Amino acid sequence: MLRGDKVALRARHETDVPILQTELYDDVATRSRAASRPWRPFPPGLPTSPYAVAEPTDNTACFSVVELTGRELAGEALLWGIDPHNRTAHLGISLRPAFRGKGLGTDTVRVLCHYGFIVRGLHRLQIETLADNTAMISIATNAGFVREGTLRKNAWVMGHFTDEVILGLLSTEWPQP
Repeated sequence: MLRGDKVALRARHETDVPILQTELYDDVATRSRAASRPWRPFPPGLPTSPYAVAEPTDNTACFSVVELTGRELAGEALLWGIDPHNRTAHLGISLRPAFRGKGLGTDTVRVLCHYGFIVRGLHRLQIETLADNTAMISIATNAGFVREGTLRKNAWVMGHFTDEVILGLLSTEWPQP
């Protein structure tokens, strides 16, 4: 388990799946803003569910986020597209609605950075988010990420194209706690 000031990141448990599916995935509008693929219904328990407990892989590291105070499941966090040759990865988080706005997002990103830079020895982490996702942009900036550019009208979200922002952080720039 990896610990921050407010959260811990641990392996996903089977008991996490129905909560994550109900509160994160089944919220079609929010999920559509967070994913690069169109939303489609998944019955609970399918191995193809985005929250299904799966064997670890070299290119993805999925975590459940647990709030340290109440030890309650707060959301999910992941490094994906891990490239061991170039030592890069993409970073993503999603918190349950009741846990948003409490500073858990920044702590989650910092713990993911620790995992990526210290545990995995990566050189660069990258976040892609919608340009109007001010919460994620603020979280990333507070964790040391730098806005690198905008992909104009790159994401299809609920019937229209919208801009995406790219934020990056190098291991040499990381403000280690």
